[in-house]
Amino acid sequence: MPPLVKIRSERDHMSAIERRIADFILENAHLLRDYSSQQLASALGISQSSVVKFAQKFGFKGYPDLKFSIGEAVARNGGAPQPRQVEAPGDAEDENSAYRRLESGLRRGKAAAEEETRLLNPPASIEHIAGLIHGAGKVFVYGLGDDGLFAREFAMRLSLLGVLTVHHADPILMMANLSAARPGDVLLVFSEFGKLPTLSQISRQFQDAEGKVVSITRHTSNPLRAHADTSLVVSAHDSAPHVEALLYRSSLQYLLDVLFVLLCHNHDDRHRQLNINLERIQHLLDS
Repeated sequence: MPPLVKIRSERDHMSAIERRIADFILENAHLLRDYSSQQLASALGISQSSVVKFAQKFGFKGYPDLKFSIGEAVARNGGAPQPRQVEAPGDAEDENSAYRRLESGLRRGKAAAEEETRLLNPPASIEHIAGLIHGAGKVFVYGLGDDGLFAREFAMRLSLLGVLTVHHADPILMMANLSAARPGDVLLVFSEFGKLPTLSQISRQFQDAEGKVVSITRHTSNPLRAHADTSLVVSAHDSAPHVEALLYRSSLQYLLDVLFVLLCHNHDDRHRQLNINLERIQHLLDS
């Protein structure tokens, strides 16, 4: 796992000093080559030994090895961000060049976010969740707001596979439908930040019925993820909030696509049912 991904994934379980080091590295990875362990310690107001121990915690012999590994990762991802060029008055910006920079930056950002998301969700974990869905009598799918859009789309895909799916965007209707939950049923809860009390209430009631709860959230510590039976996590980070939101959507869609394809390929009966349903839909569209 790349060092920056590993540091970000472990941040929520670090001590206060370790989080300060982690945040500095994550925010200034492209500048780290200019810092010795002593300079980094001085910048953060901590001891040099704390920096060395931090590096060793992640499997490196010392800070120089950590710095070298992060430098390689930054170089592979396109190097340090370039300073914005200030144009002289009267100079017209090349619109094609500006478009290419924006397009290329977004493409690289999506690729990096999807790669981090892939590394944070081991194949065994995704296969386990696919197995739970395949073996469930019913799959309940729930999400609010933007999360609800992904919940609705994935519920439709599960229905095409012949999975009996219960989907509601209204928390009251979903709570009422939980009375039909049985042991072995699965609840997929979509929530980017996993902090809404309503989600935890629905999850606890579902688990009381001996169902399995799968949370789909950011890779952060949050109540929903903490109390779920298993989880899928999404990595998406950018200094611009509007770009970060796009990276999250892209990475989440990638993760759901992997799960859907896995259900198709691991279970021939699901794949056959998908083809049958697609033919029926096409017949309706053609008639």
